[in-house]
Amino acid sequence: MNPMRRRLTASATAVALAVTLAACSSSTETGDSPTTEESSQSTAATHNDADIQFAQLMIMHHQGAIEMAEVAIDRASTPEVKALAQRIQAAQGPEIDLMTGWLDSWGEESSHDMGMNDMDMGGMDMDGMSQDEVMDELDDLDGAEFDRAFLERMVAHHRGAIEMSEQEKAEGLNPDAMALAGTIIDAQTAEITEMQNLLAGL
Repeated sequence: MNPMRRRLTASATAVALAVTLAACSSSTETGDSPTTEESSQSTAATHNDADIQFAQLMIMHHQGAIEMAEVAIDRASTPEVKALAQRIQAAQGPEIDLMTGWLDSWGEESSHDMGMNDMDMGGMDMDGMSQDEVMDELDDLDGAEFDRAFLERMVAHHRGAIEMSEQEKAEGLNPDAMALAGTIIDAQTAEITEMQNLLAGL
């Protein structure tokens, strides 16, 4: 092969190789890497309205349980009721922090920032009584009467949490929120049995 033909052949090969590499690079960039829009859709899909409502309402619900538990820790007449109240306080405080963190990461308001009228209060009442009414009732009682009222109202309170958690498991999307709902169902079902046994002994 003469020198001129050798140079033309080499140039053609180099051009073909460059075109091939450019095509591969373009295919990789458009086919394998998600677009900004796809990334945003993926992030949005990590939670839905049911997850948001579950976290907002359960924070408020837990705050009510802790408020009741703090009174029982101070005023219950039996060590068993005091110990139960301490466990409720210890378990639900960290769960409030966890759910508040979710809402912050989702760019949603927590129940701290929302008015009561803005929220569906299903699962919040206790035998037809509001949180304020229950606290007023407990303030007026002592001894075994206090223990009985606390246990009865907390049983009703736990049933509300279980109802809310079952709805989250049925309608939620976020796996962490759904896992917490399962934990709440298991823990509070066991505590209802414990409280019913304590009531039977009063």
